[in-house]
Amino acid sequence: MVSTNKLKSVDFYRFDRSIFLQILLKTSHYNMILEAKIPRDLTEASLSGAGLSIVAALVMMFLFGMELNNYLTVNTSTTVIVDNSSDGEFLRIDFNISFPSLSCEFASVDVSDVLGTNRLNITKTIRKFSIDHDLKPTGSEFHSGPVLHQIKHGDEVDEEGGEGSVSLKAHNFDQYSHQYPILVVNFFAPWCYWSNRLKPSWEKAAKIIRERYDPEMDGRILLAKVDCTEEGDLCRRNHIQGYPSIRIFRKGSNLREDHGRHDHESYYGDRDTESLVKTMEALVAPIAMESQRQALEHKPENATQHVKRPAPSAGGCRIEGYVRVKKVPGNLMISALSGAHSFDSKQMNLSHVISHFSFGMKVLPRVMSDVKRLLPYIGRSHDKLNGRSFINHRDVGANVTIEHYLQVVKTEVVTRRSSSERKLIEEYEYTAHSSLSQTVYMPTAKFHFELSPMQVLITENPKSFSHFITNVCAIIGGVFTVAGILDSILHNTVRMMKKVELGKNF
Repeated sequence: MVSTNKLKSVDFYRFDRSIFLQILLKTSHYNMILEAKIPRDLTEASLSGAGLSIVAALVMMFLFGMELNNYLTVNTSTTVIVDNSSDGEFLRIDFNISFPSLSCEFASVDVSDVLGTNRLNITKTIRKFSIDHDLKPTGSEFHSGPVLHQIKHGDEVDEEGGEGSVSLKAHNFDQYSHQYPILVVNFFAPWCYWSNRLKPSWEKAAKIIRERYDPEMDGRILLAKVDCTEEGDLCRRNHIQGYPSIRIFRKGSNLREDHGRHDHESYYGDRDTESLVKTMEALVAPIAMESQRQALEHKPENATQHVKRPAPSAGGCRIEGYVRVKKVPGNLMISALSGAHSFDSKQMNLSHVISHFSFGMKVLPRVMSDVKRLLPYIGRSHDKLNGRSFINHRDVGANVTIEHYLQVVKTEVVTRRSSSERKLIEEYEYTAHSSLSQTVYMPTAKFHFELSPMQVLITENPKSFSHFITNVCAIIGGVFTVAGILDSILHNTVRMMKKVELGKNF
């Protein structure tokens, strides 16, 4: 019995020991597996590891911000293609130009091109305003009025050689203008062809009017003349730039503050004797003899209305509006023009200040500002001449033409944010080169424009959101991997340094 019990206890001891050994082996194997799967540098907390984790998080945030900014930034591509404009064969030119020394009375806007197009004195889309030398407006809009027919001149010759009109000088001009309710003055130049054609008819008409309305007995009207070659200052004071210029002065009407001058009208009717006499009689008819010393309150509204218009109240003119031209090389010219007047080219000064000059349809400021947020450089050359002055100070001399050479290129911006392309803006930009040169012809302000057959196409290329997400994931994974490698290198280096210090060999 004893031996049997001892045998059982020994077997139990062996069994317990084998179980313990198996458990121990399994535990150590598990630890080895854990140690093999998880690096020690990741299971052991360290100050360097914490710092590296913070740096990795900051790098992730920085790279994410950069990627987000890149996703939100507009990406464009620029190409040059053959012009496929949708605005047809014509191009619009908008302008606002001030001429301090060009009268609105004769200011003419003309257009020509290489195809032979010639349009003179365009008025339908043009507005004129009289201005002074400081470019300040002096009144309401100046209306040139339509030219109803070619001005008729008389063929008569004054055989008697007498003069029926009174010759006025600077010292007596104001006296006569205040003495007679109606003073009609012919401002002429002896060298002028049209002045010489008018002279016989004017003198004959003056004699007839003098006989019918005696200046001493009647005193309602007087015909006079001023030689502008002798009385230059007087002619300039009345803004005379073309010869002959017939002005109608009314006593006391619309008295002006500067120098006490009166507003007056210009006569544009026929210049034969019969027409002149009829016009003068129509002017006198509303005036009663007893009221010759009173101011005229109502102007006649009869047959003279279409042959006389208000004369310019100042010597300058602001011209604004637009013209439509063909898309071929051409010219926009502004000069003094008249089919029945002569001009002294030496006295013409086409100095000007450009407030606005652009090609194509006007772009709304709101639309332009929205596009500039996407493309800051767009629109810089859309109105390149704006605000520039071109003044002839007579240093170059007389007969000076001011020319501007403009090369125009169309720029179009489209977007592809939706399923199809959408046009954001369509504008014309240009380069400008200007020069002053003397000419033997009448001075002009000339804008020579030439359109490029190519156009610049700027396309906004949208970015894919899936591409943005992919890049964000790549940033997170890449930074995590690099941080792990750096942490492992740092951790192993520290361990090796510690082992070396303890004198352990491995």
